[in-house]
Amino acid sequence: MKKLLTIAAVVLALAGCKNASAPTATIADFTVQDADGQPVSLSQYKGQVLLVVNTATKCGFTPQYTELENLYEQYKDKGFTVLDFPCNQFGGQAPGSIAEIKEFCSGNYNVTFPQFDKVDVNGEAAIPLFTWLKEQKGFEGFGEGRTAEMMGQMLSRQDPDYASKPDIKWNFTKFLVDRKGNVVARFEPTADMKDVAAAVAAQL
Repeated sequence: MKKLLTIAAVVLALAGCKNASAPTATIADFTVQDADGQPVSLSQYKGQVLLVVNTATKCGFTPQYTELENLYEQYKDKGFTVLDFPCNQFGGQAPGSIAEIKEFCSGNYNVTFPQFDKVDVNGEAAIPLFTWLKEQKGFEGFGEGRTAEMMGQMLSRQDPDYASKPDIKWNFTKFLVDRKGNVVARFEPTADMKDVAAAVAAQL
Protein backbone atom coordinates (compact mmCIF):
# COMPACT_ATOMS: atom_id res chain seq x y z
CA MET A 1 0.00 0.00 0.00
CA LYS A 2 2.82 2.35 0.93
CA LYS A 3 4.54 1.58 -2.37
CA LEU A 4 1.36 2.38 -4.32
CA LEU A 5 1.02 5.71 -2.52
CA THR A 6 4.63 6.54 -3.37
CA ILE A 7 4.08 5.74 -7.06
CA ALA A 8 0.92 7.86 -7.07
CA ALA A 9 2.81 10.78 -5.56
CA VAL A 10 5.51 10.54 -8.23
CA VAL A 11 2.90 10.45 -11.00
CA LEU A 12 1.15 13.54 -9.60
CA ALA A 13 4.45 15.36 -9.26
CA LEU A 14 5.35 14.62 -12.88
CA ALA A 15 1.92 15.77 -14.01
CA GLY A 16 2.36 18.98 -12.07
CA CYS A 17 5.70 19.61 -13.76
CA LYS A 18 4.13 19.00 -17.16
CA ASN A 19 1.33 21.46 -16.48
CA ALA A 20 3.75 24.03 -15.11
CA SER A 21 5.80 23.92 -18.31
CA ALA A 22 2.81 23.98 -20.65
CA PRO A 23 2.92 27.07 -22.87
CA THR A 24 0.47 29.86 -22.16
CA ALA A 25 -1.84 30.75 -25.06
CA THR A 26 -0.91 33.73 -27.19
CA ILE A 27 -2.88 35.47 -29.89
CA ALA A 28 -1.08 33.30 -32.47
CA ASP A 29 -3.02 30.29 -31.20
CA PHE A 30 -6.36 31.60 -32.48
CA THR A 31 -8.10 31.27 -35.82
CA VAL A 32 -10.75 33.73 -36.99
CA GLN A 33 -12.78 34.26 -40.16
CA ASP A 34 -11.95 36.88 -42.73
CA ALA A 35 -14.52 39.02 -44.54
CA ASP A 36 -15.10 36.19 -46.99
CA GLY A 37 -15.81 33.68 -44.23
CA GLN A 38 -12.49 31.90 -44.72
CA PRO A 39 -10.39 30.78 -41.72
CA VAL A 40 -7.36 32.90 -40.90
CA SER A 41 -4.74 31.79 -38.40
CA LEU A 42 -3.50 34.74 -36.39
CA SER A 43 -0.11 33.04 -36.33
CA GLN A 44 0.51 34.93 -39.58
CA TYR A 45 0.86 38.05 -37.42
CA LYS A 46 3.43 36.48 -35.12
CA GLY A 47 6.15 38.96 -34.22
CA GLN A 48 3.97 42.01 -34.90
CA VAL A 49 2.44 44.51 -32.52
CA LEU A 50 -1.35 44.30 -32.85
CA LEU A 51 -4.29 46.45 -31.88
CA VAL A 52 -7.47 44.34 -31.83
CA VAL A 53 -10.65 46.42 -32.02
CA ASN A 54 -14.39 45.65 -32.05
CA THR A 55 -15.96 48.27 -34.28
CA ALA A 56 -19.28 49.64 -35.50
CA THR A 57 -20.27 51.94 -38.35
CA LYS A 58 -23.19 53.80 -36.72
CA CYS A 59 -21.59 54.67 -33.38
CA GLY A 60 -20.55 57.95 -31.84
CA PHE A 61 -17.03 56.51 -31.70
CA THR A 62 -17.01 55.53 -35.41
CA PRO A 63 -14.78 58.53 -36.34
CA GLN A 64 -12.01 56.72 -34.47
CA TYR A 65 -11.59 54.82 -37.74
CA THR A 66 -9.66 57.87 -38.98
CA GLU A 67 -7.21 57.76 -36.07
CA LEU A 68 -6.86 53.98 -36.32
CA GLU A 69 -6.03 54.24 -40.02
CA ASN A 70 -3.54 57.03 -39.34
CA LEU A 71 -1.90 54.91 -36.66
CA TYR A 72 -1.72 51.95 -39.02
CA GLU A 73 -0.20 54.02 -41.82
CA GLN A 74 2.36 55.53 -39.45
CA TYR A 75 3.64 52.26 -38.00
CA LYS A 76 2.78 49.42 -40.42
CA ASP A 77 6.32 49.40 -41.81
CA LYS A 78 7.63 48.86 -38.27
CA GLY A 79 5.54 45.74 -37.74
CA PHE A 80 2.23 47.10 -36.49
CA THR A 81 -1.26 46.04 -37.58
CA VAL A 82 -4.82 46.92 -36.60
CA LEU A 83 -7.21 43.95 -36.60
CA ASP A 84 -10.82 45.10 -37.04
CA PHE A 85 -13.76 42.94 -35.90
CA PRO A 86 -17.16 44.55 -36.59
CA CYS A 87 -19.73 43.74 -33.90
CA ASN A 88 -23.45 44.48 -33.78
CA GLN A 89 -23.97 43.72 -30.07
CA PHE A 90 -23.96 47.30 -28.83
CA GLY A 91 -27.05 49.25 -29.80
CA GLY A 92 -27.25 47.46 -33.15
CA GLN A 93 -24.70 49.95 -34.46
CA ALA A 94 -22.99 47.64 -36.97
CA PRO A 95 -25.91 46.79 -39.27
CA GLY A 96 -25.55 45.42 -42.75
CA SER A 97 -23.33 42.75 -44.23
CA ILE A 98 -19.58 42.63 -43.83
CA ALA A 99 -19.29 43.67 -47.49
CA GLU A 100 -21.38 46.78 -46.78
CA ILE A 101 -19.33 47.55 -43.69
CA LYS A 102 -16.07 47.30 -45.64
CA GLU A 103 -17.45 49.54 -48.38
CA PHE A 104 -18.53 52.10 -45.79
CA CYS A 105 -15.12 52.08 -44.08
CA SER A 106 -13.09 52.36 -47.26
CA GLY A 107 -15.37 55.02 -48.71
CA ASN A 108 -15.63 57.20 -45.61
CA TYR A 109 -12.42 56.54 -43.72
CA ASN A 110 -10.02 55.08 -46.32
CA VAL A 111 -9.51 52.02 -44.14
CA THR A 112 -6.77 49.68 -45.40
CA PHE A 113 -6.01 47.58 -42.31
CA PRO A 114 -7.40 44.01 -42.07
CA GLN A 115 -11.14 43.74 -41.45
CA PHE A 116 -12.61 40.41 -40.40
CA ASP A 117 -16.09 38.90 -40.36
CA LYS A 118 -18.73 40.29 -38.00
CA VAL A 119 -18.50 38.64 -34.58
CA ASP A 120 -19.99 38.50 -31.11
CA VAL A 121 -17.58 39.59 -28.39
CA ASN A 122 -19.77 38.85 -25.35
CA GLY A 123 -22.10 36.04 -24.37
CA GLU A 124 -22.26 32.40 -25.37
CA ALA A 125 -21.64 33.17 -29.04
CA ALA A 126 -18.51 35.22 -28.40
CA ILE A 127 -15.60 34.01 -30.52
CA PRO A 128 -12.74 32.38 -28.55
CA LEU A 129 -10.35 35.22 -29.40
CA PHE A 130 -12.40 37.80 -27.52
CA THR A 131 -13.06 35.44 -24.64
CA TRP A 132 -9.29 35.12 -24.26
CA LEU A 133 -8.68 38.86 -24.64
CA LYS A 134 -11.14 39.61 -21.84
CA GLU A 135 -9.45 37.02 -19.62
CA GLN A 136 -6.12 38.76 -20.16
CA LYS A 137 -7.32 42.31 -19.49
CA GLY A 138 -10.57 43.04 -17.72
CA PHE A 139 -12.46 46.30 -17.48
CA GLU A 140 -10.69 48.97 -15.41
CA GLY A 141 -13.00 51.93 -15.91
CA PHE A 142 -13.82 54.54 -18.53
CA GLY A 143 -11.45 57.15 -17.14
CA GLU A 144 -12.42 60.76 -16.63
CA GLY A 145 -14.45 63.27 -18.59
CA ARG A 146 -18.04 63.84 -19.62
CA THR A 147 -18.17 60.99 -22.16
CA ALA A 148 -16.74 58.55 -19.63
CA GLU A 149 -19.31 59.67 -17.08
CA MET A 150 -22.16 59.26 -19.55
CA MET A 151 -20.99 55.77 -20.51
CA GLY A 152 -20.86 54.75 -16.86
CA GLN A 153 -24.34 56.09 -16.20
CA MET A 154 -25.80 54.34 -19.23
CA LEU A 155 -24.29 50.98 -18.38
CA SER A 156 -25.11 51.18 -14.68
CA ARG A 157 -28.78 51.56 -15.58
CA GLN A 158 -28.55 48.33 -17.57
CA ASP A 159 -26.44 46.48 -15.01
CA PRO A 160 -25.51 48.03 -11.63
CA ASP A 161 -22.66 45.53 -11.37
CA TYR A 162 -21.22 46.15 -14.86
CA ALA A 163 -17.88 47.52 -13.63
CA SER A 164 -16.90 44.25 -11.93
CA LYS A 165 -17.26 42.20 -15.13
CA PRO A 166 -14.57 41.83 -17.81
CA ASP A 167 -17.07 41.97 -20.68
CA ILE A 168 -16.60 44.35 -23.57
CA LYS A 169 -18.65 47.41 -22.66
CA TRP A 170 -19.07 49.11 -26.03
CA ASN A 171 -17.82 49.56 -29.57
CA PHE A 172 -14.18 50.47 -30.17
CA THR A 173 -12.70 48.69 -27.17
CA LYS A 174 -9.05 48.04 -28.01
CA PHE A 175 -6.55 45.40 -26.91
CA LEU A 176 -2.84 46.02 -27.46
CA VAL A 177 -0.81 42.88 -28.11
CA ASP A 178 3.01 42.84 -28.01
CA ARG A 179 5.39 41.07 -30.39
CA LYS A 180 5.31 37.94 -28.23
CA GLY A 181 1.54 37.67 -28.61
CA ASN A 182 0.66 38.80 -25.09
CA VAL A 183 -2.02 41.34 -24.22
CA VAL A 184 -0.31 44.31 -22.58
CA ALA A 185 -3.11 46.89 -22.43
CA ARG A 186 -6.83 47.41 -22.84
CA PHE A 187 -8.31 50.73 -23.88
CA GLU A 188 -11.98 51.57 -23.53
CA PRO A 189 -13.58 53.61 -26.34
CA THR A 190 -13.35 56.70 -24.13
CA ALA A 191 -9.54 56.51 -23.97
CA ASP A 192 -7.66 59.33 -25.66
CA MET A 193 -6.30 58.03 -28.96
CA LYS A 194 -3.06 59.89 -28.22
CA ASP A 195 -2.59 57.55 -25.25
CA VAL A 196 -3.32 54.57 -27.50
CA ALA A 197 -0.76 55.81 -30.03
CA ALA A 198 1.86 56.30 -27.32
CA ALA A 199 1.32 52.77 -26.02
CA VAL A 200 1.66 51.35 -29.53
CA ALA A 201 4.86 53.30 -30.15
CA ALA A 202 6.33 52.01 -26.89
CA GLN A 203 5.97 48.42 -28.14
CA LEU A 204 7.73 49.03 -31.47
